[in-house]
Parts: sequence; C-alpha cells; structure tokens
Amino acid sequence: MKFTVADLLDQLPAEEALPIAKLEKALGLSQKAEKQQLRIGVDGLIKIGVVQEAEDGIQRREDPELIPARLRCSSKGFCFALREDGGEDIYIRDHQLNHAWNGDRVLVKVTREGGRRRSPEGGVQCILERRTASLLAQVEQQESRLVATPLDDRLLTSIELPEGDAKHLDPESTSVVEVLVDRYPVGQFSPQGHVARQLPVKGGEAADLDLLLTKHHLHERAAAPRATLKALAPKDRADLTAQPALLLQGWSGKEAPGGTAICLEERDGGWTLWVHSPAVAERVGLGSALDLWLRDQGEALCVGRQWLPLLPPALAKAAAFSAGDDQDALSVALDLNSDGTLEHYRFSRSRIKPVATVDAAALTALAERKPKSRTVPAALKAIKDHQQQLENLVAVAELLHQQRLSQGSIDLDLGLPAIESLGDLAIPGPDSPLHGWFVQLPMHHPMALVRECVLVAERALGQHLSALSLPALFGTNAAADPNDLNDVAKAALALDIPLELSEEGDASAAELAAAFATTDRNRALQQQLQGALKPILLANETGDHALAGLKGDGAALAPWCSPALHYADLWNQHVLVLLLTEGKDRPSVRHKTSVDLSSDGCIGAIDWPLLAPSGLTPYKEALDHGLVQRLNGRVRFMAELHKDLLSMAQARQAEPLVGQVLPGVISGVQSYGFFVEVPPSQVEGLVHVSSLKDDWYEYRSRQNRLVGRKNRRTYRLGDRVEVEIQKVDPLRHQIDLAVVLPEGADGDGDGSETESLAGQGDPFAPIPVITEA
Repeated sequence: MKFTVADLLDQLPAEEALPIAKLEKALGLSQKAEKQQLRIGVDGLIKIGVVQEAEDGIQRREDPELIPARLRCSSKGFCFALREDGGEDIYIRDHQLNHAWNGDRVLVKVTREGGRRRSPEGGVQCILERRTASLLAQVEQQESRLVATPLDDRLLTSIELPEGDAKHLDPESTSVVEVLVDRYPVGQFSPQGHVARQLPVKGGEAADLDLLLTKHHLHERAAAPRATLKALAPKDRADLTAQPALLLQGWSGKEAPGGTAICLEERDGGWTLWVHSPAVAERVGLGSALDLWLRDQGEALCVGRQWLPLLPPALAKAAAFSAGDDQDALSVALDLNSDGTLEHYRFSRSRIKPVATVDAAALTALAERKPKSRTVPAALKAIKDHQQQLENLVAVAELLHQQRLSQGSIDLDLGLPAIESLGDLAIPGPDSPLHGWFVQLPMHHPMALVRECVLVAERALGQHLSALSLPALFGTNAAADPNDLNDVAKAALALDIPLELSEEGDASAAELAAAFATTDRNRALQQQLQGALKPILLANETGDHALAGLKGDGAALAPWCSPALHYADLWNQHVLVLLLTEGKDRPSVRHKTSVDLSSDGCIGAIDWPLLAPSGLTPYKEALDHGLVQRLNGRVRFMAELHKDLLSMAQARQAEPLVGQVLPGVISGVQSYGFFVEVPPSQVEGLVHVSSLKDDWYEYRSRQNRLVGRKNRRTYRLGDRVEVEIQKVDPLRHQIDLAVVLPEGADGDGDGSETESLAGQGDPFAPIPVITEA
C-alpha cells in the first residue's frame, strides 16, 4: 500500500471536507487497485469514528477521546502508549493492543482514568502507521510451522514463513535473517513474511553496523529527489568577508554535517558575538519535492565513524563553510554586556569568509600552553593570528555557561565511553536532542564553545519570531516533576548524601546535581537524576526551556543554526528568510519611516500585517498536518538508534572478557537484582537476585537497596563490587553478571548489620568517566 492511515489523515483539512478525487491525487494514487484500497480505508475509519463523509467529501472528526500516541512495549509484555501531546503515558493490556506492535503510531482511547500511583489504561482504536515493515529474526521450526522469531523481544509475535525459507535454519546461531512482513495480523490470522537476506552475527564492525541499520530500516534509505538548487544573488546580503570568523570543528566522521562559524568582537561595555549558519533554506523551496523529502528524514544520523546525512550531497556541498572560501550565510549579531547578558540582536542575510578551522587539538594546546611560553605548539601554528580571539571566546563562553547554570540548566558528567567504533557519537553536538541535560564538557572543547554561542542565537530567534507571531518551531523543555525529583532526593538521603532541602522538603534538579558532584557516588546518582528530567520537544507555541535556562513570559527558543543536523532548524531558517525578504517594514508605501524587521528594535512597534496571508499558508498547512509530531518522532527514533549503537559497541567490548572478574559500580537496584557498570566501556549488566547464593535478599525500595536476611550484607546504589562476566548477547544487548564476594564471606553471617563494599575503603582502581572522545 502506498499510504498509511496517518498519511490519509494528514491530507484532510481540519475544518472542511476534501473531495475523494482530491484526496486520491494528494496521496498520489492513480491505479484502480490503489483507489479501492483508499475506499476500504476510508470506510473503516468512518466505522470507528475517525472521519466522516458528506456530499462534499471526507472530513476529519475531532474526537478528544482518540489520543495520538506511539506504542512502547517491553520484553515482559507491558505496553504503554506515549502520547504525542506529552501527556501521561497510557497503559495498554495485551488484549487491548488489537494487533498493534511496538513502535506503531496509534489512536488510543482511555478506558480507565489513572490515579496517584497508577497510569491510565486504554485500548488501541486504530493503527495510524506501522513502524515494522521488516525485522531481524532467527528461523525456527515449530512442529509443522516454519517461523521467524524476532530478535527484538519487544515484538511479542512470530512471523510465519514459506517452506522455501527452511534453508535459513541455523542451529549454530551464527547468522540472523532480515524478514520482510508480507501481511500484518488480521483477526485470527497470523502475520506472514519471507526472508530477504541472511546476515552474519560475527562479521566485524561493518557487519554489526549493517545489522543495526537493518534493524532500524536504514540500510535502504530513499534517495533524495532530483532538484535544482536556487542560486543566491549577492543583492541585499551584508558583506562580512573581512570578518575573522572561525570554524569550530568537533566532528571528523565521514559525511559529518557542516557546522557554524563564530566571530567575537570587543566593544564598549561588552562584546558582539557573531553566529553564522549555512544558508540552506534559501537554496530549497518550501514545499518542494526536496523539502518534503527532508521533512521525512528529519535528522542527520550519526552511526559511529560515519553519518547518514540529512542533506543530499549537492546541497551539503553548496552550503557548507570552508576556511578561505566566500560563502553565503544567515547571521546574527548578538550584543552582550560584560556579564554575558544579551542586550540586543540583529539578523541578516550575509556573505562570510571564514579564516581558519579550529579543532579539539588546537583548543587543547591553547588550554595547556603556558602564558609566557615563546614556543607555539604545532596544533596552534595554523591559528596563531587568532589566538587572542579564541581566548576571548573561551572566556565569554564560560560567562554564558555560568549564567545558564545559575538559571537552572543542568550539565551531567554522563558522557559516552571512549570506544573507538563510536566515532563522532561519543562527541556531544551543539544541542541536546531529546535529553533535558547537557553532557559536561571542558570549556576548551569545540562543542562546548559552539553550544553556548548557539544557545544565545537560538534564544534571540525564538524571542523574535514569537514576538512577531510567526509560524516557528520552538524547543520546549518542561521542568522536572517535583515528585520525581523528591524520589531521587530520597534515594540520595538513604545513601547518607547531605542535601539542603527547601522548607517544603523539595530540591531542584540543579541543587541535586550540585550536591551529587561532590560525592563518590556521583555517576550512579546522576543516572537517577537524568531519569527524572523531562525530554526536549518541538512545539509550534512557545514554552519553558529548562535546559537553556528559559522560563516564564517571553521564554522562547527557536533552533536555526544547524540546518544540516535537524529539519526543525531548516524550517526556522525558512521563516527567518521569509521575514527578511518579504516582511513589510511599514504600514504602506506612503509612510516614510520604517522599522528594522531584523532586530529586536521592531518588537512592539508593529501594528500591521507583516506578511501576506498567501505567504504564510504553506507554513500553517504543514503545521496543521502534524509536522511537529512527525519531527518529534524522528528525534525519538534517532535516540533509539544511538542507544542501540552504544549497546552493541559495549557488548562487543565485553565479549572478550567473559569469565574474567572485574571491578564495577552498582548503577541500579531492583527487586529482581541489581545492575552493575563495568569500566572502561561502562557496559551495564544484571546480577540477578537468584545468583546471590549466600543469603535470601530482600528489596527495600525506599532505601534503594537489597539486604540479606541473615548476614545483613547490602547492595546499594553506587557501591563498588567485583563481578564476573558470565554471558554476553550482543544482538539483544544482554550482559549476565555474577557478583564475587569478598574473601572470607561465606554467607554464614551472625545476623549483625555489616558495611557494604563501598564502606570498606577503596579496594578497586578509580573508574574513569569519559566526557569526550
């Protein structure tokens, strides 16, 4: 089928009917069979009340009881519908799934309201979009049936295969197969599929990447449509080619996205910070075939040492900055006072000529160089003429960083481990998609500098587009729920971590992060804290952004500096270019005085329509047709891909260590056992409670610990333990561990309380926490 239910609904206007013929055209249906499928789909949606049909066509029914969501299931059979509007997750019992699978977009109806400690319950009413068109599986013979059992144990099903696929039976489990789904389950009929190809399990790094790309349906990406890029005329562009702009380069992987250029100028009472972004939007027509393709892609994806770029090669090459070459840009001049506070800003379409590229090696050499040294390190020779600007930039970025932290933003020391195959994935980007926290970085790091500068630039555009009521995409990041933070605080207090709480007994996320940073259980506690922080979501309305330190009236952040990374940035560039090129700076031509639409000076001075309604129509239509929800979905998809890449890399690092005894740190405690992180890859494995043979252990949830009934031995969050790696399953990312008791501990305790391993000094080497590659 060429379309999904989601595609169909996206084409229906919110307040009027669409003739069936126009709907067929909008979906690109020309064959009789395709039109019949559309008719069947429409009839089904009418029956369940999602659409209605009248003489003038098909119209969506706005039913507040039908909630758009995406399914997230666990290997234990528990499924939740994650609401697209950010509301409370809805628990779905297995008999209410109605053949929906993990990852599917669905419409859910709540059947039982939630309580204080209970999630609301509901049932799937309609599957909007199937996520799993193919899957990785192992072929098994079950009596007379040949089936494919998915490797992803969140897919609680098996796929019937034709007899001819019996050749893929592999008793040695040295390979897996890619199965294409030919028929999804319908009524009492099971799903059917066929084997498309066989993939090796132990074929090296390239084979592992192929496995992961296949799992996430990225091994056969749709090619970008052919498009003629717009030529950019020099007219009305500010000539900034004499400016000594610097390219801060953090990534080096194959097809890594191009970044921003930055320049810092001193002025009376402060600084002018220039941020230049590649002019991508000016080369792509909004609503063109290429633009629609970019919307579907949503994100540039890092897959280790290489990238799956968002922009097609011709567009990436045309827009990217390079040192010594003139290039078109979208720029903002940010006037900062001596404290780093933003006073004024002005946007422009510009032309720049970066003077040098600055990488991590250069900034490290700058940080380590002695002030009075006469020798210039090799890494600094290419940029020796710009060393003062770099030093000033580091100082200003530190001001911005401290200001952000003082406003409640969170930096956590939870960077990825230095595993070579992770490549650029181990280097945080200039933003933090999905997370409600930033990876802690030294200020002499390219991404740390870019991050602080870009945040100010995106705050400026958010303020500007919000004040002018233009159809922008805003980043929102709600503050953590106080109850969730209190749970983290209680876990810390149970570990005797000193905390200063308010009179109401509450602690902010920033206060908890600061308190944890001084303890020997910092990493374990920060991992608990990150689970309480809210994700970043895109919205077409302004909202708080705790990560950027924005809250209250006028709080707005509009991403635009990284159009090669995120489509949301490209969209906001389109809006900015529309304002700069077509915005009306006066009520009529008879008025002699005008306002500067590119600067904050125009805010509050405009009482006339800025843009013609026809110019805004395509923006409003895209937002009405679910653009925000789709882009948020792509960000979540990217997070799942990156999580799998990390888990696979860590599992491969752990495979040679099977049978070895290593020191680790308890990273989580549950009733069924505890999780342990093992350096240096920080791979996490489970010590199941059934493997603790020395005693019967009770789980004390309020104290976040397991305690032996007889010997009173405890296992707490952050304790150091020795574990043996017993089994590694890299495909399912499962690591089985067994705890090794201290010498002399035989389980015959005298019933008295004993100290945990963390209280017995420091018997193991320090565990490194790596925040950069």
